[in-house]
Amino acid sequence: MSLFSWRSKAEILYFLNFSEFQIEPTWHHGETTGICMVIPLFPKLQPFDHILFHLLNVLLLVEWEVRNHIPSGTVLKALSSGGENGPWMKFMRAEITIEDFLQEFRKLCSEISKTDMSVDFFSFLLTNEQVVKQFPVMTEAITQIRAKGLQTALLSNNFFLPNGKSFLPLDRKQFDVVVESCLEGICKPDPRIYKLCLERLGRKPSECILLEDLGPNLKAAASLGIHTIKVNDPETAVKELKTLLGFTLRTVVPNTRPVRKTMEIPKDSLEKYLRDLLGIQTTGPLELLQFDHGQSNPTYYIKLANQQMVLRKKPPGTLLPSAHAVEREFRIMKALKNAGVPVPKVLDLCEDSRIVGTPFYVMEYCSGLTYKDPSLPGLEPSQRQAIYTAMNRVLCKIHSVDLKATGLEDYGKHGDYITRQVQTWIKQYRATETSTIPAMERLIEWLPLHLPSQQRTTVVHGDFRLDNLLFHPETNEVLAVLDWELSTLGDPLADVAYSCLAHYLPSSFPIQPGLGDCDLTKLGIPTAEEYFRMYCLHMGIPPTENWNFYMAFSFFRIAAILQGVYKRSLTGQASSATAEQSGKLTEFMSNLAWDFAVKEGFRVFKEMPPTKPLTRSHHMWARPQFLPRTLGRRSYVTSTDSSPAHASKGALVFSPEGLSPPVREVYQRLKQFIERHVYPAEPELQSHQASAERWTPSPLVEDLKEKAKAEGLWNLFLPIETDPERKYGAGLTNVEYAHLCELMGTSLYAPEAKSRVAFGKPLVEQGTILADIAQSRVEIEQARLLVLKAAHVMDVAGNKAAALDIAMIKMVAPSMASRVIDRAIQAFGAAGLSNDFPLAQFFAGARALRFADGPDEVHRAAVAKMELKHGL
Repeated sequence: MSLFSWRSKAEILYFLNFSEFQIEPTWHHGETTGICMVIPLFPKLQPFDHILFHLLNVLLLVEWEVRNHIPSGTVLKALSSGGENGPWMKFMRAEITIEDFLQEFRKLCSEISKTDMSVDFFSFLLTNEQVVKQFPVMTEAITQIRAKGLQTALLSNNFFLPNGKSFLPLDRKQFDVVVESCLEGICKPDPRIYKLCLERLGRKPSECILLEDLGPNLKAAASLGIHTIKVNDPETAVKELKTLLGFTLRTVVPNTRPVRKTMEIPKDSLEKYLRDLLGIQTTGPLELLQFDHGQSNPTYYIKLANQQMVLRKKPPGTLLPSAHAVEREFRIMKALKNAGVPVPKVLDLCEDSRIVGTPFYVMEYCSGLTYKDPSLPGLEPSQRQAIYTAMNRVLCKIHSVDLKATGLEDYGKHGDYITRQVQTWIKQYRATETSTIPAMERLIEWLPLHLPSQQRTTVVHGDFRLDNLLFHPETNEVLAVLDWELSTLGDPLADVAYSCLAHYLPSSFPIQPGLGDCDLTKLGIPTAEEYFRMYCLHMGIPPTENWNFYMAFSFFRIAAILQGVYKRSLTGQASSATAEQSGKLTEFMSNLAWDFAVKEGFRVFKEMPPTKPLTRSHHMWARPQFLPRTLGRRSYVTSTDSSPAHASKGALVFSPEGLSPPVREVYQRLKQFIERHVYPAEPELQSHQASAERWTPSPLVEDLKEKAKAEGLWNLFLPIETDPERKYGAGLTNVEYAHLCELMGTSLYAPEAKSRVAFGKPLVEQGTILADIAQSRVEIEQARLLVLKAAHVMDVAGNKAAALDIAMIKMVAPSMASRVIDRAIQAFGAAGLSNDFPLAQFFAGARALRFADGPDEVHRAAVAKMELKHGL
């Protein structure tokens, strides 16, 4: 059980002493006593289950082991190795430094996994304070106990950071006594550390209660006479402690806490303002609490007389002009309330900074349930279905608001919302960029090129997700939509996609639990696709075809936000390894975004008319052979189909202009891709080919592959017979693919989260060069037409009928290429053999083709035999 969320770092022990007060706990008949709460923060490791370790997230441990082919459980075994004298326990007692620990830890992990392992990720797990978050229930309990005047103490198994400071990610002001293992050289469950804490409290063991979930720690405390409570769940533990103490340990208002010191506001001026606003005459103090959420714009719970309210204000300090606009929140909520959208009733907007320090607005307090975990634990499947349906319906209600009737026509710009958003978040990412993230670079280039052609304009929430909704505890209806800070006018599908992010995140994701590894059918939760179809049905609109784009954009936006948070968190970090691993969240989100970009690329081909094998005529030389339709073999008949969508299969197409419209569109996109991405990369690719790393894949080539996938230019070679539904490729005929191959064989060097000069004039003007150019063009065109003919015969008559033509092109094309390239080398002189130009590489490749797919002699023999056979 943990005081912190599952992302915590250390073991914590609390001593809460109330011996100076006349309290009679139900379990101790009038004797003054104390309270000791032990809250371990990590799951147990066998065989030493007092060693505690909680997975930071799937990415950094379990999934990390799988992804790096490390045997499962390696890290846990290494941590428990050596017992009390192992490196982990020595580290916690400050007997070794973090550097020594990591060195020993790496050695153990490597021995266990039988591979050389890096353990930088573990340094991050130990020292990143950014991922620490207290459980509100425990924070409330401590606050309530201290409010009664009881003493508190904290006992921690922790360690020293490289900067010499002990790692204790808690507010020490919550405790009267703090005992740290690294300072004392003693760890739990050693009884001496309990005695030391009791001594500094000045209390007897019988005056304390221990809350703990680990057997050895409970046993050690009980042996000293400390009262113990077995902890399996923080909520249950707090309830049991409440029973023992006889007073409540929870505040009445959920998700609130006492106001933080840095967020305090003047009560007197606020109370006077509220009394004047509401006309309150009765006496009584103003009660003020702070909500755990609403960190961007501080949010407070207020109770005055019988009135319950919520105050939301701008934070103090210098702000960007458009940031933290509580005025806009007030306006949108007031308008939506009048339009029937469930939002809290706003009472007043106060722009007088003298009241609480900054402008604020006040609204009525709504009592209801908020759900932080999208899997909705503890509910029935039918309840979960009802909650997600209600969430979907209220989003539709927001997107159906009449802008003119509500006076919101000027609440934001009309049109091009996604365009502006993409540019905004690209700028935001560039401003906070700390290193190159390949997926982000690809997205920055891909998103502006694939913007939706049509966008509706409605009110958009901007941060619509489950935990921003307040639900009725019995009917599961939405009582209020909260947090309108990012609202504007825009594309409603951005809201829909954003509300589905949790569907693709793992349940252990550190920012927000996800549904990616949950059985949604068993839980009763709609899938993202079902949720989207539900939205379209409620709105009465057809499902959008580019849904994957919206998901890619939503994850890109989150990645950009995370990058900003990450850069701000770098100040004061313990080590570069820590910083590097923390940035993995941005990379993880950007990879998810890119996955959707790739899906969107493949969707393009599914929209194209299917190119099913149709009836075709064949030339007399095709030698008709009627073959059964089988996978990987093309069939043909003798009738003609003049459908333009399949023109390239019914006739021999000599130029790209003769291709069907869908294939021409692919041709143009391929041409643009080569010009935009491939040509600029050729110098670097050539350098790689000439380097010592030429036998390893070029990272640039791998990047180009990913970009090609996202553009739908992948697996173009797959024929339609093997992929009739075009799930994996473009479903091209051989003739269509031949034209694309010709385009892919071009080169720029031909013009050369013209330039060479000899005998006083350019080479291109020399007679011999002109002759070579002419001869080369003739030979290229002859080979080109023969290739197209062979592809055509393969399409209309099948591969067997095209055997002669295939053998001829295998014999002709490489030889032709060798001759043409040889002439180019001759024109370039010695430079043609250097690495300054690709000609030598081209020649080697062309020469290799003369035996790579069978020696010329074999193809010549095959052609001769078939020719003789035809003549008989």
